Amino acid sequence: MINKDLKAYIENSIFKEYSKNEEAHGLNHIKFVIKRSLDLSKDKDLDINMIYTIAAYHDIGHHIDAKNHEVVSAKLMMEDKKLKEFFNEEELKIIKEAIEDHRASLKSEPRSIYGKIVSSADRETDVKETLKRAYLYTKKHYSDMTNKQVIENVYEHLKDKYGEKGYANFFLEDEKYEKYLKELRKLLNNKEEFIKYLKKIIEEIA
Repeated sequence: MINKDLKAYIENSIFKEYSKNEEAHGLNHIKFVIKRSLDLSKDKDLDINMIYTIAAYHDIGHHIDAKNHEVVSAKLMMEDKKLKEFFNEEELKIIKEAIEDHRASLKSEPRSIYGKIVSSADRETDVKETLKRAYLYTKKHYSDMTNKQVIENVYEHLKDKYGEKGYANFFLEDEKYEKYLKELRKLLNNKEEFIKYLKKIIEEIA
């Protein structure tokens, strides 16, 4: 059971910070990662409050520096003095490292099981949501691109990340993710179908 005072603090004081991020890294994404983190940590002898906190803070600095957001987010978490009411120094160090280690493009494995859980939970499990988030992120950060260029960028990015030789790691066994990855790779292997599907999603969110 998550500490009710910790949960209340994060919901009332931290969640609102995600309105500063673009939608792909907004509150809906954070709630998804929290739920997935808690699901992936079931049957493991881990501190549920630490799991919850790592997931809740992992993208909080995205609006400040998207390319280094894992470092910025960890720094903001460590500067939050309120968390000292709930965690000791060693626990805060593990939380910090797990936030720093969550990014898919990092070359090394997360330093703890907490980092592996939240890093894995940060991977989508819904193909449509993956394409939507990638499109919204690209539109926000590459506003000079034409829509055709954005679509091409989304395809190449997702292929680099989730293709057969993609860099996105998943550190736990999970049937839901395996099913998702198979579905996404099938779509990535047919660029024409990928573009058609993405255009349909763009029409829905326009």
